[in-house]
Amino acid sequence: MLGPTYNEHAAAFQCAGWDVKDVTTLEALNGADIAVVINPNNPDGRLHRREDLLELSRRVSRLVVDESFVDATPELSLAADADEAGLLVLRSFGKFFGLAGLRLGFVLGAQSDIALLRDQAGPWPVSGAAIEIGAVALRDHDWAEKTSSRLIKDALRLDALTAEAGWPLIGGTALFRLYETPNSKEAQARLARHYIWSRAFPWSKEWLRLGLPGNEGEWERLTIALGK
Repeated sequence: MLGPTYNEHAAAFQCAGWDVKDVTTLEALNGADIAVVINPNNPDGRLHRREDLLELSRRVSRLVVDESFVDATPELSLAADADEAGLLVLRSFGKFFGLAGLRLGFVLGAQSDIALLRDQAGPWPVSGAAIEIGAVALRDHDWAEKTSSRLIKDALRLDALTAEAGWPLIGGTALFRLYETPNSKEAQARLARHYIWSRAFPWSKEWLRLGLPGNEGEWERLTIALGK
């Protein structure tokens, strides 16, 4: 696993009996039976070029690239290269479209790999309603372009707001931001009192991840919570 990143992939592999090791560079993944890279990374937003990931895929037995947060930066995606042997690309739906309850996601890969995964998933892995709603949303390219532009502007707005509160930016994407706080648990509790939930991390006492407010009322509530 290229880390630090969120815990779900490691937990899934460990439950399946794999020996999981965290590394901090792409080069350290060389020779792995399975290498997992999140691009953009969660929570720090670290980015990797398509060319570098494709080269890595030839130096490992299998490369899994999680693109759950790539929708606002589609030029980073390996979706068009997913038929390469040994490469699997994971895509989310609910994060960008704001419909997490749909429980819809995708895996792209070579036909032989997809056939094996289809057999494991069974005949009803996703509801018919989720498929219909997802198909309509994914065809709305105009909405996607406008939303990507808005998210990029809102991310900069959030950075400015938290900077005034003394929380410098560590990284992030157009869908979330990661900040350094004096004490992440205290900062999380402070926001929670204003009904704003954030993500703290067991391996850092300072890092706090925030999503972007969805409307002006939420921006105002966050401003008050930050004491501005």
